[in-house]
Amino acid sequence: MAMPNENRATVSGGASGAMRVESAAVNVRSALRDAMARMSSAGVPSHALAAELLLMHFLDCDRTWLYAHPEAPLDAEGARRFSELVMQRAAGTPTQYLTGKQEFWGLEFEVTPAVLIPRPETEHIIEVAVERLGKERANASLRIADVGTGSGCIAVALAHEFPHAEICATDISTDALAVAVRNAARHNMAERVHFLECNLFDAFASERGTFDMIVSNPPYVARNEEAQLPREVREHEPHGALFCGATGTEIYAPLVSQAAELLRSGGLLVLEIGHGALDRVRPLLDESPAWNNVSVAKDLAGIPRIISAERAYPAQ
Repeated sequence: MAMPNENRATVSGGASGAMRVESAAVNVRSALRDAMARMSSAGVPSHALAAELLLMHFLDCDRTWLYAHPEAPLDAEGARRFSELVMQRAAGTPTQYLTGKQEFWGLEFEVTPAVLIPRPETEHIIEVAVERLGKERANASLRIADVGTGSGCIAVALAHEFPHAEICATDISTDALAVAVRNAARHNMAERVHFLECNLFDAFASERGTFDMIVSNPPYVARNEEAQLPREVREHEPHGALFCGATGTEIYAPLVSQAAELLRSGGLLVLEIGHGALDRVRPLLDESPAWNNVSVAKDLAGIPRIISAERAYPAQ
């Protein structure tokens, strides 16, 4: 946390829009005000919230403290370092990469540019898993796979909800897995969440019919949609976790096919899908005898977001 001293400074924008440090008193109020103004002029979405989050991170305080101590001073070095954070956000770096954290399912996760930033929409995976498995199975010794784990947020959240489950989480990115391992340790889940570097289910070829549930938030943005993404996403989040083929749905056919081999009869498959993908993904489940009880959950915007199905029992 920045500590006050006699030599204080302030943060402001010059004619060119660049941040600079001037010789004047800086306190929490002025630092926050100037950060909001700089990010607003740069077109940062939710600029006021971004300014608050960055200053709370920088001062290691909560929002209550921030607004209860508007006159608390920042010293010159503190003002300079905070201005650098503000400039990075104004240039497009996501707030979460600057603070190094994001909340998901009520838990705080480390995030770096090696992983996607967890979205609230992805929490619907956990909601659907909990609802469809039911209370009677919540304490069972489940075996769960999370494909494309990224930060590990889904795997850790599921471990939190199912206290006796063993979870195998995979990713093709070594750097992403390093973040996921730290997140599992952070939440005391390292003994129950195991990480493997592989593509889809390559590491489980010999484990047919052994999983009770498979979940995935795979890459599902079409390559030709890149220009439509916000610059924060397009320029900073890992493309390997974002994009998949010409339509954005190419990964689902092998994902569904391999999941059918690995799930037990009655096992559950839960997948996040992108906007407009339902008509391409649902037939993979509806038209296959391997699946039944197909269901679609919408997000808060009314967009089909999660598709789930049960592995059918063999015909008698």
